[in-house]
Amino acid sequence: MKIVMIGAGYVGLVSGACLADFGHDVICVDKDAGKIADLEANRMPIYEPGLAQLVKSNVETGRLSFSLDLPAAVADADAIFIAVGTPSRRGDGHADLSYVFAATREIGAALTGPTVVVTKSTVPVGTGDQVERILRDVAPDIEAAVVSNPEFLREGAAIGDFKRPDRIVIGTTDERARAVMRAIYRPLYLNEAPLLFTARRTAELIKYAANAFLATKITFINEIADLCEQVDADVKDVARGIGLDNRIGPKFLHAGPGFGGSCFPKDTLALLKTAEDHESPMRIVEAVVQVNEQRKRAMGRKVIQAAGGDVRGKRIGVLGLTFKPNTDDMRDAPALAIVQTLLDGGAEVRAFDPEGMEAARPMLPDVTLVGDPYAAAEGADALVIVTEWDLFRALDLKRVARLMALPILVDLRNIYPPEEALAAGFSYTSVGRSAVSGDFAAVQPKMAEDAATG
Repeated sequence: MKIVMIGAGYVGLVSGACLADFGHDVICVDKDAGKIADLEANRMPIYEPGLAQLVKSNVETGRLSFSLDLPAAVADADAIFIAVGTPSRRGDGHADLSYVFAATREIGAALTGPTVVVTKSTVPVGTGDQVERILRDVAPDIEAAVVSNPEFLREGAAIGDFKRPDRIVIGTTDERARAVMRAIYRPLYLNEAPLLFTARRTAELIKYAANAFLATKITFINEIADLCEQVDADVKDVARGIGLDNRIGPKFLHAGPGFGGSCFPKDTLALLKTAEDHESPMRIVEAVVQVNEQRKRAMGRKVIQAAGGDVRGKRIGVLGLTFKPNTDDMRDAPALAIVQTLLDGGAEVRAFDPEGMEAARPMLPDVTLVGDPYAAAEGADALVIVTEWDLFRALDLKRVARLMALPILVDLRNIYPPEEALAAGFSYTSVGRSAVSGDFAAVQPKMAEDAATG
Protein backbone atom coordinates (compact mmCIF):
# COMPACT_ATOMS: atom_id res chain seq x y z
CA MET A 1 0.00 0.00 0.00
CA LYS A 2 1.06 3.60 -0.54
CA ILE A 3 1.14 5.41 2.80
CA VAL A 4 1.94 9.04 3.47
CA MET A 5 3.06 10.17 6.93
CA ILE A 6 2.53 13.90 7.51
CA GLY A 7 5.14 14.89 10.06
CA ALA A 8 8.62 13.38 10.35
CA GLY A 9 8.98 13.92 14.07
CA TYR A 10 9.15 11.21 16.71
CA VAL A 11 5.83 9.49 16.03
CA GLY A 12 5.79 10.04 12.27
CA LEU A 13 9.36 8.92 11.65
CA VAL A 14 9.20 5.80 13.82
CA SER A 15 5.78 4.82 12.47
CA GLY A 16 6.76 5.51 8.88
CA ALA A 17 9.98 3.51 9.11
CA CYS A 18 8.22 0.56 10.75
CA LEU A 19 5.41 0.56 8.17
CA ALA A 20 8.02 0.59 5.40
CA ASP A 21 9.73 -2.33 7.11
CA PHE A 22 6.40 -4.17 6.88
CA GLY A 23 6.63 -3.82 3.09
CA HIS A 24 4.50 -0.73 2.48
CA ASP A 25 5.65 2.20 0.34
CA VAL A 26 5.93 5.14 2.72
CA ILE A 27 6.63 8.82 2.17
CA CYS A 28 7.32 10.96 5.22
CA VAL A 29 6.44 14.60 4.54
CA ASP A 30 7.63 17.52 6.63
CA LYS A 31 7.82 21.30 6.22
CA ASP A 32 11.28 21.48 7.80
CA ALA A 33 13.73 21.45 4.87
CA GLY A 34 16.69 20.92 7.18
CA LYS A 35 15.06 17.88 8.75
CA ILE A 36 14.27 16.36 5.35
CA ALA A 37 17.86 16.97 4.19
CA ASP A 38 19.19 15.32 7.34
CA LEU A 39 16.92 12.31 6.91
CA GLU A 40 17.96 11.88 3.30
CA ALA A 41 21.56 11.84 4.56
CA ASN A 42 20.54 9.34 7.29
CA ARG A 43 21.05 11.85 10.09
CA MET A 44 18.30 11.30 12.63
CA PRO A 45 16.58 14.33 14.20
CA ILE A 46 15.97 12.32 17.38
CA TYR A 47 17.81 9.66 19.34
CA GLU A 48 15.98 6.33 19.32
CA PRO A 49 17.82 3.00 19.54
CA GLY A 50 17.83 1.17 16.20
CA LEU A 51 16.07 3.93 14.27
CA ALA A 52 18.99 5.04 12.07
CA GLN A 53 19.58 1.52 10.79
CA LEU A 54 15.86 0.91 10.23
CA VAL A 55 15.56 4.10 8.21
CA LYS A 56 18.72 3.39 6.24
CA SER A 57 17.74 -0.15 5.26
CA ASN A 58 14.25 0.88 4.09
CA VAL A 59 15.51 3.89 2.16
CA GLU A 60 17.96 1.57 0.38
CA THR A 61 15.13 -0.78 -0.64
CA GLY A 62 13.12 2.15 -1.97
CA ARG A 63 10.19 1.61 0.40
CA LEU A 64 10.86 4.75 2.48
CA SER A 65 11.43 8.26 1.20
CA PHE A 66 11.17 11.84 2.44
CA SER A 67 9.60 14.90 0.87
CA LEU A 68 8.68 18.55 1.34
CA ASP A 69 5.97 18.26 -1.36
CA LEU A 70 2.73 17.32 0.39
CA PRO A 71 0.42 17.67 -2.65
CA ALA A 72 2.52 15.33 -4.79
CA ALA A 73 2.84 12.79 -1.98
CA VAL A 74 -0.84 12.52 -1.04
CA ALA A 75 -2.38 12.66 -4.50
CA ASP A 76 -2.79 8.89 -4.93
CA ALA A 77 -2.16 7.62 -1.38
CA ASP A 78 -4.18 4.72 0.03
CA ALA A 79 -3.84 6.14 3.55
CA ILE A 80 -2.58 9.47 4.88
CA PHE A 81 -1.45 9.58 8.51
CA ILE A 82 -1.38 12.89 10.36
CA ALA A 83 1.48 12.73 12.87
CA VAL A 84 2.17 16.37 13.68
CA GLY A 85 2.70 17.89 17.09
CA THR A 86 -0.14 18.67 19.50
CA PRO A 87 1.64 20.60 22.26
CA SER A 88 -0.13 22.18 25.19
CA ARG A 89 -1.62 25.49 24.12
CA ARG A 90 -0.15 28.48 25.87
CA GLY A 91 -2.43 30.04 28.40
CA ASP A 92 -5.06 27.35 28.93
CA GLY A 93 -3.41 23.90 28.62
CA HIS A 94 -5.66 22.65 25.84
CA ALA A 95 -3.99 20.62 23.10
CA ASP A 96 -2.91 22.92 20.28
CA LEU A 97 -4.53 21.45 17.16
CA SER A 98 -3.41 24.15 14.74
CA TYR A 99 -0.85 21.84 13.08
CA VAL A 100 -3.43 19.08 12.70
CA PHE A 101 -5.97 21.37 11.07
CA ALA A 102 -3.38 23.02 8.82
CA ALA A 103 -2.25 19.60 7.60
CA THR A 104 -5.88 18.60 7.03
CA ARG A 105 -6.52 21.63 4.82
CA GLU A 106 -3.43 20.89 2.75
CA ILE A 107 -4.45 17.26 2.40
CA GLY A 108 -7.96 18.18 1.31
CA ALA A 109 -6.67 20.58 -1.32
CA ALA A 110 -4.38 17.91 -2.78
CA LEU A 111 -6.72 14.88 -2.85
CA THR A 112 -7.68 13.47 -6.25
CA GLY A 113 -9.56 10.34 -5.23
CA PRO A 114 -10.87 8.21 -2.35
CA THR A 115 -8.51 7.80 0.57
CA VAL A 116 -8.34 7.21 4.32
CA VAL A 117 -7.07 10.02 6.56
CA VAL A 118 -5.73 8.76 9.88
CA THR A 119 -5.04 10.87 12.96
CA LYS A 120 -1.93 9.36 14.56
CA SER A 121 -1.28 12.45 16.66
CA THR A 122 -2.67 12.47 20.18
CA VAL A 123 -5.83 14.55 19.88
CA PRO A 124 -8.78 15.34 22.18
CA VAL A 125 -12.17 13.72 21.80
CA GLY A 126 -14.02 15.13 18.82
CA THR A 127 -10.95 16.12 16.80
CA GLY A 128 -11.75 13.53 14.13
CA ASP A 129 -15.14 15.16 13.66
CA GLN A 130 -13.44 18.51 13.05
CA VAL A 131 -10.93 16.95 10.64
CA GLU A 132 -13.83 15.41 8.71
CA ARG A 133 -15.63 18.77 8.50
CA ILE A 134 -12.52 20.50 7.19
CA LEU A 135 -12.03 17.83 4.52
CA ARG A 136 -15.65 18.15 3.41
CA ASP A 137 -15.31 21.92 3.21
CA VAL A 138 -12.07 21.81 1.23
CA ALA A 139 -12.79 18.75 -0.92
CA PRO A 140 -16.58 18.21 -1.01
CA ASP A 141 -16.42 15.85 -3.98
CA ILE A 142 -13.72 13.51 -2.58
CA GLU A 143 -14.55 10.44 -0.53
CA ALA A 144 -12.25 10.55 2.50
CA ALA A 145 -12.88 8.47 5.62
CA VAL A 146 -11.34 9.84 8.83
CA VAL A 147 -9.90 7.31 11.28
CA SER A 148 -8.40 7.62 14.76
CA ASN A 149 -5.36 5.36 15.27
CA PRO A 150 -3.56 6.55 18.42
CA GLU A 151 0.07 5.62 19.01
CA PHE A 152 1.35 3.90 22.14
CA LEU A 153 5.10 4.27 21.67
CA ARG A 154 7.53 4.55 24.55
CA GLU A 155 10.57 6.67 23.85
CA GLY A 156 13.62 4.42 23.93
CA ALA A 157 11.58 1.35 23.00
CA ALA A 158 9.44 2.71 20.16
CA ILE A 159 10.41 0.29 17.39
CA GLY A 160 9.64 -2.74 19.54
CA ASP A 161 6.39 -1.16 20.68
CA PHE A 162 5.29 -0.57 17.08
CA LYS A 163 6.23 -4.04 15.86
CA ARG A 164 5.06 -5.96 18.94
CA PRO A 165 2.16 -3.90 20.28
CA ASP A 166 -0.16 -4.87 23.11
CA ARG A 167 -3.03 -3.70 20.92
CA ILE A 168 -3.83 -1.57 17.89
CA VAL A 169 -6.74 0.80 18.45
CA ILE A 170 -8.64 1.85 15.32
CA GLY A 171 -11.54 4.26 15.60
CA THR A 172 -13.91 4.13 12.63
CA THR A 173 -17.31 2.79 11.65
CA ASP A 174 -16.55 3.07 7.92
CA GLU A 175 -16.22 -0.41 6.38
CA ARG A 176 -13.86 0.67 3.62
CA ALA A 177 -11.61 2.37 6.15
CA ARG A 178 -11.66 -0.76 8.31
CA ALA A 179 -10.49 -2.83 5.33
CA VAL A 180 -7.65 -0.40 4.60
CA MET A 181 -6.50 -0.37 8.23
CA ARG A 182 -6.63 -4.17 8.42
CA ALA A 183 -4.43 -4.32 5.32
CA ILE A 184 -1.95 -1.84 6.76
CA TYR A 185 -1.52 -3.82 9.97
CA ARG A 186 -1.84 -7.30 8.41
CA PRO A 187 1.94 -7.95 8.85
CA LEU A 188 1.34 -8.01 12.62
CA TYR A 189 -1.00 -10.98 12.24
CA LEU A 190 1.72 -13.47 13.18
CA ASN A 191 2.36 -11.53 16.40
CA GLU A 192 -1.34 -11.93 17.22
CA ALA A 193 -1.59 -8.24 18.07
CA PRO A 194 -5.28 -7.57 18.67
CA LEU A 195 -6.97 -4.97 16.46
CA LEU A 196 -9.51 -3.17 18.58
CA PHE A 197 -12.10 -1.45 16.41
CA THR A 198 -14.15 1.23 18.15
CA ALA A 199 -16.05 4.39 17.35
CA ARG A 200 -13.73 7.27 16.51
CA ARG A 201 -14.38 9.30 19.68
CA THR A 202 -13.81 6.23 21.82
CA ALA A 203 -10.42 5.63 20.21
CA GLU A 204 -9.43 9.24 20.86
CA LEU A 205 -10.33 8.90 24.53
CA ILE A 206 -8.53 5.55 24.93
CA LYS A 207 -5.17 7.24 24.34
CA TYR A 208 -5.74 9.87 27.00
CA ALA A 209 -7.22 7.41 29.46
CA ALA A 210 -4.23 5.07 29.08
CA ASN A 211 -1.67 7.82 29.68
CA ALA A 212 -3.60 9.26 32.61
CA PHE A 213 -3.83 5.84 34.24
CA LEU A 214 -0.09 5.18 33.84
CA ALA A 215 0.69 8.64 35.21
CA THR A 216 -1.53 7.82 38.17
CA LYS A 217 0.40 4.61 38.89
CA ILE A 218 3.67 6.55 38.90
CA THR A 219 2.30 9.24 41.18
CA PHE A 220 0.74 6.67 43.51
CA ILE A 221 3.98 4.77 44.06
CA ASN A 222 5.84 8.06 44.57
CA GLU A 223 3.49 8.99 47.39
CA ILE A 224 3.85 5.50 48.84
CA ALA A 225 7.63 6.07 48.70
CA ASP A 226 7.26 9.22 50.80
CA LEU A 227 5.31 7.25 53.38
CA CYS A 228 7.91 4.46 53.35
CA GLU A 229 10.59 6.95 54.34
CA GLN A 230 8.51 8.05 57.32
CA VAL A 231 7.69 4.56 58.59
CA ASP A 232 11.01 2.83 57.77
CA ALA A 233 9.65 0.60 54.99
CA ASP A 234 11.18 -0.22 51.58
CA VAL A 235 9.21 1.03 48.57
CA LYS A 236 10.89 -1.44 46.21
CA ASP A 237 9.52 -4.33 48.26
CA VAL A 238 6.12 -2.64 48.52
CA ALA A 239 6.03 -2.17 44.74
CA ARG A 240 6.98 -5.79 44.15
CA GLY A 241 4.44 -6.97 46.69
CA ILE A 242 1.56 -5.16 45.02
CA GLY A 243 2.87 -5.63 41.47
CA LEU A 244 2.72 -9.42 41.78
CA ASP A 245 -1.04 -9.03 41.96
CA ASN A 246 -2.21 -9.62 38.38
CA ARG A 247 -4.90 -7.01 38.81
CA ILE A 248 -2.21 -4.36 39.40
CA GLY A 249 0.90 -5.55 37.54
CA PRO A 250 4.53 -4.49 38.07
CA LYS A 251 4.95 -1.83 35.39
CA PHE A 252 5.08 1.89 36.23
CA LEU A 253 5.59 1.16 39.91
CA HIS A 254 9.15 2.46 40.15
CA ALA A 255 9.46 5.31 42.62
CA GLY A 256 11.42 8.30 41.43
CA PRO A 257 11.44 12.06 40.85
CA GLY A 258 8.16 12.19 38.91
CA PHE A 259 7.13 11.78 35.29
CA GLY A 260 8.10 14.03 32.40
CA GLY A 261 8.49 13.77 28.64
CA SER A 262 6.33 14.65 25.68
CA CYS A 263 3.22 12.66 26.60
CA PHE A 264 2.17 12.33 30.23
CA PRO A 265 2.41 16.01 31.26
CA LYS A 266 0.58 17.41 28.23
CA ASP A 267 -1.90 14.53 27.89
CA THR A 268 -3.05 14.63 31.52
CA LEU A 269 -3.49 18.38 31.22
CA ALA A 270 -5.39 18.08 27.94
CA LEU A 271 -7.65 15.41 29.44
CA LEU A 272 -8.44 17.72 32.35
CA LYS A 273 -9.35 20.50 29.94
CA THR A 274 -11.63 18.19 27.95
CA ALA A 275 -13.32 17.07 31.18
CA GLU A 276 -13.69 20.68 32.26
CA ASP A 277 -15.27 21.64 28.93
CA HIS A 278 -17.81 18.84 29.33
CA GLU A 279 -18.47 19.55 33.04
CA SER A 280 -17.19 16.13 34.03
CA PRO A 281 -14.48 16.76 36.67
CA MET A 282 -11.62 14.28 37.00
CA ARG A 283 -10.38 14.86 40.53
CA ILE A 284 -7.93 11.94 40.52
CA VAL A 285 -6.16 13.23 37.42
CA GLU A 286 -6.17 16.74 38.88
CA ALA A 287 -4.34 15.42 41.94
CA VAL A 288 -1.88 13.48 39.77
CA VAL A 289 -0.92 16.63 37.84
CA GLN A 290 -0.52 18.71 41.00
CA VAL A 291 1.43 16.11 42.97
CA ASN A 292 3.79 15.37 40.08
CA GLU A 293 4.55 19.03 39.50
CA GLN A 294 5.30 19.60 43.17
CA ARG A 295 7.44 16.48 43.40
CA LYS A 296 10.15 17.66 41.02
CA ARG A 297 11.23 20.59 43.16
CA ALA A 298 10.71 18.47 46.27
CA MET A 299 13.40 16.13 44.88
CA GLY A 300 15.70 19.13 44.54
CA ARG A 301 15.10 19.92 48.21
CA LYS A 302 15.77 16.26 49.01
CA VAL A 303 19.23 16.62 47.46
CA ILE A 304 19.86 19.80 49.43
CA GLN A 305 18.86 18.06 52.67
CA ALA A 306 21.15 15.11 51.92
CA ALA A 307 24.00 17.56 51.30
CA GLY A 308 23.63 19.01 54.78
CA GLY A 309 20.71 21.38 54.33
CA ASP A 310 22.63 24.14 52.59
CA VAL A 311 24.28 23.95 49.15
CA ARG A 312 25.41 27.56 48.85
CA GLY A 313 28.88 27.51 47.35
CA LYS A 314 28.87 23.70 47.08
CA ARG A 315 29.41 21.67 43.91
CA ILE A 316 26.68 19.17 43.05
CA GLY A 317 27.18 16.56 40.34
CA VAL A 318 24.13 15.44 38.34
CA LEU A 319 23.95 12.18 36.39
CA GLY A 320 21.16 12.12 33.82
CA LEU A 321 19.15 15.01 32.39
CA THR A 322 16.63 13.48 29.96
CA PHE A 323 13.24 12.52 31.33
CA LYS A 324 14.06 8.82 30.86
CA PRO A 325 16.94 6.74 29.45
CA ASN A 326 17.43 5.88 25.77
CA THR A 327 16.15 9.23 24.53
CA ASP A 328 17.46 12.75 24.06
CA ASP A 329 14.09 14.25 25.04
CA MET A 330 14.30 17.01 27.65
CA ARG A 331 10.64 18.02 27.56
CA ASP A 332 9.31 18.42 31.12
CA ALA A 333 12.26 16.39 32.40
CA PRO A 334 12.36 16.28 36.22
CA ALA A 335 16.04 17.24 35.99
CA LEU A 336 15.06 20.75 34.89
CA ALA A 337 13.22 21.54 38.12
CA ILE A 338 15.71 19.62 40.28
CA VAL A 339 18.71 21.46 38.86
CA GLN A 340 16.94 24.81 39.08
CA THR A 341 16.21 24.17 42.76
CA LEU A 342 19.91 23.47 43.34
CA LEU A 343 20.93 26.60 41.45
CA ASP A 344 18.40 28.66 43.40
CA GLY A 345 20.03 27.33 46.55
CA GLY A 346 23.40 28.69 45.44
CA ALA A 347 24.99 25.45 44.23
CA GLU A 348 27.43 25.01 41.38
CA VAL A 349 26.07 22.20 39.19
CA ARG A 350 28.10 19.95 36.90
CA ALA A 351 26.07 17.44 34.86
CA PHE A 352 26.43 14.61 32.38
CA ASP A 353 23.92 12.80 30.17
CA PRO A 354 24.81 10.25 27.46
CA GLU A 355 22.43 11.69 24.82
CA GLY A 356 20.63 14.74 26.15
CA MET A 357 23.34 17.36 26.57
CA GLU A 358 22.80 19.15 23.27
CA ALA A 359 19.09 19.56 24.02
CA ALA A 360 19.81 20.46 27.66
CA ARG A 361 22.42 23.13 26.94
CA PRO A 362 20.01 26.00 26.10
CA MET A 363 17.64 24.94 28.88
CA LEU A 364 20.36 24.90 31.57
CA PRO A 365 22.74 27.71 30.63
CA ASP A 366 24.13 28.01 34.16
CA VAL A 367 25.13 24.34 34.38
CA THR A 368 28.57 23.03 33.45
CA LEU A 369 28.13 20.04 31.15
CA VAL A 370 30.95 17.50 31.33
CA GLY A 371 32.08 14.50 29.29
CA ASP A 372 31.49 11.50 31.55
CA PRO A 373 30.05 10.47 34.94
CA TYR A 374 33.38 10.66 36.73
CA ALA A 375 33.92 14.25 35.60
CA ALA A 376 30.53 15.11 37.11
CA ALA A 377 31.64 13.54 40.40
CA GLU A 378 35.03 15.22 40.55
CA GLY A 379 35.24 17.63 43.47
CA ALA A 380 31.50 17.32 44.16
CA ASP A 381 30.01 17.74 47.62
CA ALA A 382 27.15 15.47 46.53
CA LEU A 383 26.27 13.42 43.45
CA VAL A 384 22.65 12.86 42.36
CA ILE A 385 21.37 10.23 39.91
CA VAL A 386 18.32 11.67 38.13
CA THR A 387 17.96 9.40 35.06
CA GLU A 388 18.56 5.64 35.17
CA TRP A 389 20.80 5.25 32.11
CA ASP A 390 22.47 1.83 31.92
CA LEU A 391 25.82 3.63 31.95
CA PHE A 392 25.16 4.68 35.55
CA ARG A 393 24.21 1.23 36.83
CA ALA A 394 27.73 -0.16 37.17
CA LEU A 395 29.87 2.81 38.15
CA ASP A 396 33.05 2.17 40.11
CA LEU A 397 31.58 3.57 43.29
CA LYS A 398 34.85 3.56 45.18
CA ARG A 399 36.47 5.56 42.41
CA VAL A 400 33.51 7.93 42.41
CA ALA A 401 33.80 8.42 46.17
CA ARG A 402 37.53 9.11 45.95
CA LEU A 403 36.93 11.78 43.30
CA MET A 404 34.36 13.63 45.39
CA ALA A 405 34.98 16.26 48.03
CA LEU A 406 32.32 14.52 50.12
CA PRO A 407 31.03 11.01 49.29
CA ILE A 408 27.31 11.81 49.36
CA LEU A 409 25.19 9.92 46.81
CA VAL A 410 21.53 10.74 46.20
CA ASP A 411 19.96 8.03 44.05
CA LEU A 412 16.58 9.27 42.84
CA ARG A 413 16.06 6.11 40.76
CA ASN A 414 17.03 3.48 43.38
CA ILE A 415 19.45 1.77 40.98
CA TYR A 416 21.98 0.84 43.69
CA PRO A 417 21.45 -1.46 46.68
CA PRO A 418 22.09 0.57 49.84
CA GLU A 419 24.65 -1.96 51.06
CA GLU A 420 26.72 -1.48 47.88
CA ALA A 421 26.83 2.27 48.34
CA LEU A 422 27.57 1.76 52.04
CA ALA A 423 30.49 -0.55 51.26
CA ALA A 424 31.95 2.13 48.99
CA GLY A 425 31.89 4.60 51.86
CA PHE A 426 28.96 6.72 50.75
CA SER A 427 26.33 8.50 52.71
CA TYR A 428 23.49 7.19 50.57
CA THR A 429 20.00 8.60 50.13
CA SER A 430 17.44 6.99 47.85
CA VAL A 431 13.66 7.23 47.32
CA GLY A 432 11.31 5.36 49.63
CA ARG A 433 14.12 3.73 51.60
CA SER A 434 16.06 4.68 54.73
CA ALA A 435 19.21 6.72 54.24
CA VAL A 436 22.49 5.03 55.23
CA SER A 437 25.94 6.43 56.05
CA GLY A 438 29.19 4.76 55.08
CA ASP A 439 32.71 5.14 56.43
CA PHE A 440 33.87 8.45 54.98
CA ALA A 441 37.37 7.91 56.33
CA ALA A 442 37.77 4.68 54.36
CA VAL A 443 37.56 6.52 51.06
CA GLN A 444 38.61 10.02 52.09
CA PRO A 445 41.54 9.52 54.49
CA LYS A 446 42.92 13.02 53.89
CA MET A 447 39.58 14.61 54.62
CA ALA A 448 39.31 12.61 57.83
CA GLU A 449 42.86 13.59 58.81
CA ASP A 450 42.17 17.27 58.17
CA ALA A 451 39.01 17.05 60.27
CA ALA A 452 40.94 15.41 63.12
CA THR A 453 43.63 18.10 63.17
CA GLY A 454 41.13 20.90 62.98
